[in-house]
Amino acid sequence: QVQLVESGGGLVQAGGSLRLSCAASGSIVSISRMGWYRQAPGKERELVASISNSGSTNYADSVKGRFTISRDNAKNTVYLQMNSLKPEDTAVYYCKVYVLGSWGQGTQVTVSS
Repeated sequence: QVQLVESGGGLVQAGGSLRLSCAASGSIVSISRMGWYRQAPGKERELVASISNSGSTNYADSVKGRFTISRDNAKNTVYLQMNSLKPEDTAVYYCKVYVLGSWGQGTQVTVSS
């Protein structure tokens, strides 16, 4: 049983930055593709960014150039650095372990105009 704890969400002004963290139990981050998804009110959950165990990354077009996903295998943690935040980035952000199909509890990000 893997546990994922997301943190770093909050309320920021448009143009501001946040860094989300996803701390996982065990050593799963080093051997599984990891991802960040988000779900805004009235919308379906969507992929924001993912990173493979080899370090390759992919991003949704809407966040390219603004968000960066990274991992620290020693800390068993995945990060999402979010810069130049926009009101449309407002959502609950979820961490995912692909190999297990596991999800974190989510962390709220709210960007005010």
